[in-house]
Amino acid sequence: VQLQASGGGLAQPGDSLRLSCAASGFTEDDYSLGWFRQAPGKEREGVACLSHEFNTTYYADSVKGRFTLSRDNAKNMLYLQMNNLKPEDTGVYFCTSDWPGPRTIATMCTQNPGQVDYWGQGTLVTVSS
Repeated sequence: VQLQASGGGLAQPGDSLRLSCAASGFTEDDYSLGWFRQAPGKEREGVACLSHEFNTTYYADSVKGRFTLSRDNAKNMLYLQMNNLKPEDTGVYFCTSDWPGPRTIATMCTQNPGQVDYWGQGTLVTVSS
């Protein structure tokens, strides 16, 4: 499994950014994809996760209503649209996967990051005025 994240950058509060993740290597559809982030000096946390098999999503409370997951199955791409960015959204964002994925997608995003099956390289998002 390979996960390639891109799209980070510098944004001002209130701006939008879209992260992309190119996912490959899956031979079955029973996987989940998600974004974890690590803010400076903090532990990694699940932000938004999607079950490819069940087409369900989960968002952390801190991003609910501002971040939206979408996917392009033909291109094997996962996107995270981040609107109304806040300084506390600053961090390195990682595209991740559990394969097989959990039946309840919240499990993927709320699990200990050490339990996540696959990690891509991170992309830095900095929100600052």
